[in-house]
Amino acid sequence: MQKPHDRGGWPTDELIEQDDHQWLDWERQTAVLPNLLKSKGIMVTDELRRGIEALPPDEYERLTYFERWSASLEMLLTEKGYLTTDEIDAKVHDLEERWEAGS
Repeated sequence: MQKPHDRGGWPTDELIEQDDHQWLDWERQTAVLPNLLKSKGIMVTDELRRGIEALPPDEYERLTYFERWSASLEMLLTEKGYLTTDEIDAKVHDLEERWEAGS
Protein backbone atom coordinates (compact mmCIF):
# COMPACT_ATOMS: atom_id res chain seq x y z
CA MET A 1 0.00 0.00 0.00
CA GLN A 2 1.35 3.40 -0.99
CA LYS A 3 1.78 6.07 1.64
CA PRO A 4 0.87 9.72 0.99
CA HIS A 5 4.51 10.80 0.57
CA ASP A 6 4.99 8.27 -2.26
CA ARG A 7 3.40 10.28 -5.09
CA GLY A 8 5.22 8.68 -8.02
CA GLY A 9 2.74 7.56 -10.64
CA TRP A 10 -0.39 8.84 -8.87
CA PRO A 11 -2.87 10.06 -11.50
CA THR A 12 -4.04 13.64 -11.00
CA ASP A 13 -5.66 16.45 -12.94
CA GLU A 14 -4.34 19.07 -10.50
CA LEU A 15 -1.79 21.56 -11.74
CA ILE A 16 1.51 21.78 -9.93
CA GLU A 17 1.83 25.05 -8.02
CA GLN A 18 4.99 26.64 -9.44
CA ASP A 19 4.67 30.18 -8.11
CA ASP A 20 7.09 31.33 -5.45
CA HIS A 21 5.41 32.28 -2.22
CA GLN A 22 6.48 34.70 0.47
CA TRP A 23 8.17 32.69 3.21
CA LEU A 24 6.84 33.20 6.70
CA ASP A 25 9.35 33.72 9.52
CA TRP A 26 8.54 30.36 11.12
CA GLU A 27 9.12 28.62 7.76
CA ARG A 28 12.60 30.15 7.50
CA GLN A 29 13.39 29.11 11.05
CA THR A 30 12.10 25.59 10.43
CA ALA A 31 14.16 25.35 7.23
CA VAL A 32 17.44 26.02 9.07
CA LEU A 33 16.77 23.72 12.02
CA PRO A 34 17.76 20.43 10.31
CA ASN A 35 21.19 21.80 9.34
CA LEU A 36 21.71 23.18 12.85
CA LEU A 37 20.72 19.88 14.44
CA LYS A 38 22.94 17.97 11.98
CA SER A 39 25.91 20.24 12.79
CA LYS A 40 25.43 19.45 16.50
CA GLY A 41 25.30 15.69 15.81
CA ILE A 42 21.69 15.50 17.00
CA MET A 43 20.18 14.16 13.79
CA VAL A 44 20.87 13.12 10.21
CA THR A 45 18.89 13.88 7.06
CA ASP A 46 17.40 10.40 6.88
CA GLU A 47 15.80 10.89 10.30
CA LEU A 48 13.94 13.99 9.14
CA ARG A 49 12.59 12.06 6.16
CA ARG A 50 11.68 9.08 8.37
CA GLY A 51 9.66 11.36 10.65
CA ILE A 52 7.81 12.92 7.74
CA GLU A 53 7.06 9.55 6.19
CA ALA A 54 5.79 8.24 9.55
CA LEU A 55 3.04 10.85 9.76
CA PRO A 56 -0.47 9.36 9.61
CA PRO A 57 -1.91 9.82 6.09
CA ASP A 58 -4.65 12.25 7.17
CA GLU A 59 -2.14 14.39 9.06
CA TYR A 60 0.33 14.29 6.17
CA GLU A 61 -2.35 15.54 3.77
CA ARG A 62 -3.53 18.26 6.18
CA LEU A 63 -0.09 19.73 6.94
CA THR A 64 1.89 22.10 4.75
CA TYR A 65 5.45 21.32 3.65
CA PHE A 66 7.17 22.99 6.61
CA GLU A 67 4.50 21.87 9.07
CA ARG A 68 5.56 18.32 8.14
CA TRP A 69 9.18 19.23 8.83
CA SER A 70 8.16 20.75 12.17
CA ALA A 71 6.16 17.67 13.17
CA SER A 72 9.10 15.44 12.23
CA LEU A 73 11.57 17.57 14.18
CA GLU A 74 9.31 17.52 17.26
CA MET A 75 9.05 13.74 17.02
CA LEU A 76 12.83 13.35 16.68
CA LEU A 77 13.70 15.71 19.53
CA THR A 78 11.23 14.06 21.90
CA GLU A 79 12.20 10.56 20.75
CA LYS A 80 15.86 11.32 21.52
CA GLY A 81 15.06 12.93 24.87
CA TYR A 82 16.17 16.49 24.04
CA LEU A 83 12.70 17.92 24.71
CA THR A 84 9.42 16.67 26.09
CA THR A 85 6.02 17.20 24.53
CA ASP A 86 5.05 19.19 27.63
CA GLU A 87 8.03 21.53 27.15
CA ILE A 88 7.15 22.08 23.50
CA ASP A 89 3.46 22.66 24.31
CA ALA A 90 4.38 25.16 27.03
CA LYS A 91 6.62 27.11 24.64
CA VAL A 92 3.90 27.13 21.97
CA HIS A 93 1.43 28.43 24.57
CA ASP A 94 3.87 31.19 25.61
CA LEU A 95 4.44 32.23 22.00
CA GLU A 96 0.72 32.28 21.23
CA GLU A 97 0.10 34.54 24.24
CA ARG A 98 2.91 36.86 23.18
CA TRP A 99 1.60 37.09 19.60
CA GLU A 100 -1.96 37.73 20.79
CA ALA A 101 -0.77 40.46 23.14
CA GLY A 102 1.19 42.09 20.31
CA SER A 103 -1.72 42.16 17.86
